[in-house]
Amino acid sequence: MLAEPADHALGRSRGGLSTKIHQLVDGHGRPLVVLLGPGQGGDSPMFPHLMARLSIARPGPGRPRTRPERVRADKAYSSRAIRRHLRERRIIAVIPEPSDQQGHRKRRGSRGGRPPAFDPVDYRNRNVVERGFCHVKQ
Repeated sequence: MLAEPADHALGRSRGGLSTKIHQLVDGHGRPLVVLLGPGQGGDSPMFPHLMARLSIARPGPGRPRTRPERVRADKAYSSRAIRRHLRERRIIAVIPEPSDQQGHRKRRGSRGGRPPAFDPVDYRNRNVVERGFCHVKQ
């Protein structure tokens, strides 16, 4: 059996060969970045690749923006690495914390740290697009 080249975005899953579509969209659901990944691949490993290719056109002259004001994403994107990446770039993360991560943090007690900031009202708008905001969809 021939091995599939790494750049073909095909992966094995229970249904056979499949592909997963990863997107960054604006507030109106218009795609800003579209990448293909193998079907068995996780969501969060694709996040840095999506952000690296982000380019938001300005209304007037000037180079495109590469840093949105905030990123709204689902629980699949709640990791320390993603939150650190967004914090370093001064991007507001609107990502809920999964219950298993909450449990791990609480079990560590005072060493577990504070829960990450989360705005549930803003999160409800993850399907509504506003200028300069990005939403991660699969």
